[in-house]
Amino acid sequence: MYLMKKLTLDDVKTILNAPKRVVIIPHTNPDGDAMGSSLGLAHYLSAKNHDVQVITPNDYPKFLKWIPGTSDVLIFDKQHDKSTKAIHKADLIFTLDFNALHRSGPLQSTLEQNKALKIMIDHHQQPEDYAHYRYSDVNMSSTSEMVYHFIDQLGDLHHMNSTIGTALYTGIMTDTASFRFPLTTSNTHKIVAHLKDLGINHTEIHNQVYDANRFERTKLLGIALNNLTVLEDFKTAYITLSQEELDRCNHQKGDTEGFVNYGLSVQDVIFAAIFIEKKDEGIIKISLRSKGNFDVNQLAREHFSGGGHKNAAGGKSSLSLDDTVAKFKTLIQSYKSELQL
Repeated sequence: MYLMKKLTLDDVKTILNAPKRVVIIPHTNPDGDAMGSSLGLAHYLSAKNHDVQVITPNDYPKFLKWIPGTSDVLIFDKQHDKSTKAIHKADLIFTLDFNALHRSGPLQSTLEQNKALKIMIDHHQQPEDYAHYRYSDVNMSSTSEMVYHFIDQLGDLHHMNSTIGTALYTGIMTDTASFRFPLTTSNTHKIVAHLKDLGINHTEIHNQVYDANRFERTKLLGIALNNLTVLEDFKTAYITLSQEELDRCNHQKGDTEGFVNYGLSVQDVIFAAIFIEKKDEGIIKISLRSKGNFDVNQLAREHFSGGGHKNAAGGKSSLSLDDTVAKFKTLIQSYKSELQL
């Protein structure tokens, strides 16, 4: 019956009152919020006696592989058959921290063909209408904060514990850049206070994410900072990393996480970008950050086949690294008036 109409929250609550086979899927190249929200939700649903499986489209950074439950995660592009079997058997699929099915990468066609009920929980702009129940709020700091609210809306905060809290705190902390971004609200801090009361160790979480760097990753950061360029007339900074530079430092997934923020930390800079050469994918990966009203989501959508949030977005380019940077430098000239505000 539910396949013929959109679900209400009451419908979802009724569905979850009986054990279900549930699959939870975050976006490709999962970050802290994707994994924190997915594992937090998984622990909650397991506490309600559901059979839960988290499946990531591809691998995720080592600095997130300490989060409780990570050892049970299936990685689709490495465990294809087992993942496909779990998705095929699912009664319910949660898609977390992405607004369009193409963000699930190699899982896109599988999700498009699958007939299970789908629930989207996401805070990115312009969500697609593929889910039976869509919980979308672009004013939320993170999908992890939304999972907390989702549990609350279902009347199940009594199921919250330090294990769920540890996962959700990781997502909130990383997606707010340690509570610096504008969407960090008083309510965000109230949620964190509750998670603290449940017994999470915020110091240890921070250490696991930010203070467990490989020596090679630190060397790569040094190269990135050496490559930092500031365009003073445009209040813009950008970093480049070539494939050769990545290889020289034995680059691993997640090593460049947060590098773009160093550009934004330069005095008077309100727009920062990083361009990372990915020869195996034939693209230049782009991350964009901004302060104030400069909308990098729209810029990424219009020029770099990407998107995200107003102050944090990503995209890609099929041009060479040098040509991508040249395109970027030409492009920002048309935004000079906005960058002067």
